[in-house]
Amino acid sequence: MGSVEKIDALMLRQCFLAAAENLNANREIINELNVFPVPDGDTGTNMTMTVMSAVKELEALPENAGMPAVCKAIAMGSLKGARGNSGVILSQLLRGFTKVAESEDALNAPIIAQAFSKAVETAYKAVMKPKEGTILTVARGMSEKAAELSLKELPFIDFVKQVLEQGEESLNETPELLPVLKEAGVVDSGGRGLLEVIRGGLNVLEGKRVSPDSLKNVMDSAPLRVNRGAIENAEIRYGYCTEFIIMLNRIFNAKNEADFKAFLNGVGDSVVCVAMDGMVKVHVHTNHPGKVFEEGLKYGSLTGMKVDNLREEHNERLFRMGRDGSYTEIRGSAAPVAAPKGGTAIKKKYGFITVSAGKGLSEIFEELGVDRVIEGGQTMNPSTQDILNAIGEVNAETIFLLPNNKNIILAASQAADLSQDKKVIVIPSRSVPQGITALIHFIPDKSEEENEQEMKEALDTVKTGEVTYAIRDTEIDGHMIHAGDMMGIGDHGILSAGEDLGKVLKDMLYAMVDDESEVITLYYGEEVKSQDAERFADSVRTAFPDLEVDIHSGGQPIYYYIVSVE
Repeated sequence: MGSVEKIDALMLRQCFLAAAENLNANREIINELNVFPVPDGDTGTNMTMTVMSAVKELEALPENAGMPAVCKAIAMGSLKGARGNSGVILSQLLRGFTKVAESEDALNAPIIAQAFSKAVETAYKAVMKPKEGTILTVARGMSEKAAELSLKELPFIDFVKQVLEQGEESLNETPELLPVLKEAGVVDSGGRGLLEVIRGGLNVLEGKRVSPDSLKNVMDSAPLRVNRGAIENAEIRYGYCTEFIIMLNRIFNAKNEADFKAFLNGVGDSVVCVAMDGMVKVHVHTNHPGKVFEEGLKYGSLTGMKVDNLREEHNERLFRMGRDGSYTEIRGSAAPVAAPKGGTAIKKKYGFITVSAGKGLSEIFEELGVDRVIEGGQTMNPSTQDILNAIGEVNAETIFLLPNNKNIILAASQAADLSQDKKVIVIPSRSVPQGITALIHFIPDKSEEENEQEMKEALDTVKTGEVTYAIRDTEIDGHMIHAGDMMGIGDHGILSAGEDLGKVLKDMLYAMVDDESEVITLYYGEEVKSQDAERFADSVRTAFPDLEVDIHSGGQPIYYYIVSVE
């Protein structure tokens, strides 16, 4: 294999599978590269789930699939499966790379350099405020090195090795560019993940082969967090989850697409229809799968056909939503899971989707009029496809989408861009309290433009604090923290730390409250007893006699308390 001088479609496919294998093998190491010493490291998991979605698309292709088909599978699969900032950025890097690669029969060093350049350009454009010291920096470093080396006559494998070496140098520089990394004594986790992707591809070029068994069940290793009660109480209006891909053999223009979507909405709900170059991905819940297949055949041949009976033994079974929108049956799972509730019969003017973790928090959002609560949060970010599925289930002209976590905003924005038949407005809430405040500021009689502006402005009126525990020793934001210590994390860093939960929470509140503060709201987590929370609320009222203090059961994992100060 040392004489390899270019990558054809088959080898690109093998390189990507090896990249997925290597990323999965190293995901726990990547997860451990936390900026904060808290158990929320999920970068490796997010990136693995993103590439595994593309692996599923590749597996559906025939062995002799050409470069365009392989590139489409990688781009579309990673786009739909993207979760978390790292996953979304990785999907954009892959999307940019394949835009160049898809028009080539094989990839040599100059073409790869062009593809790297397009990848970096695409990823930087996808991020509202690109920050150096992240995966973007590592990608840019490799791109610049590839451009430089492409002008030299190097053996192809040496070219790839030197590009990877530059990536390692760029990764080691990330703590110098992002102070929080340096303070925590780690390199950027997303950048490390990207290097594992490249390293996996290099393994193939050097003669190694991916083991098919190594990729089995990866998709099931990090199940979605969703509400078990939803399936127990769900009214199933349409009994068959139907999905397939149309390989187009006729023009699928805007009118065709509108007509096809109108048909799907007429025979079912939970519609997701994504067109990309020569194919259309279809997902619908219907009582007539045959009619849906027949309609799809009008536009081309069908592949990846799958039908699940959603009613079968409904009271005894649970369904887990797959990253590609499918539902598979599982038994005895300890993971909370959900099934879709079915669409609203009459289209509303406005609809709302929010992300939340914890039964109590989800109930609060439902009381505020939210149509769909996507279970997820710090330790399990919903993917772009998960959010698209929720969008498909809300029958409204305009949907306001609140991610409630900074690591979900990119996936939410990507899902909004992919939604073709509904207008989706992302309110970039970075915490649950921000999401609740934004919803309270929504006024039905105002226009969507006015509501968007006022909801976004409302985000700045609330301060958020969260109390959790550290999993390792570190020094950050001027605080010496030991494994097992409690930490109070504010909007911009750690506000307090220590061994006593009550003291840490109080110290955090003292740092958050100012002369303009009026209300403190406490949401206690699943590990806090209600009587302990009530006693603590009373002590907060004593400490802040001029402020109104409210307390609610949030039921959230990981965080003992989530606090808002307004």
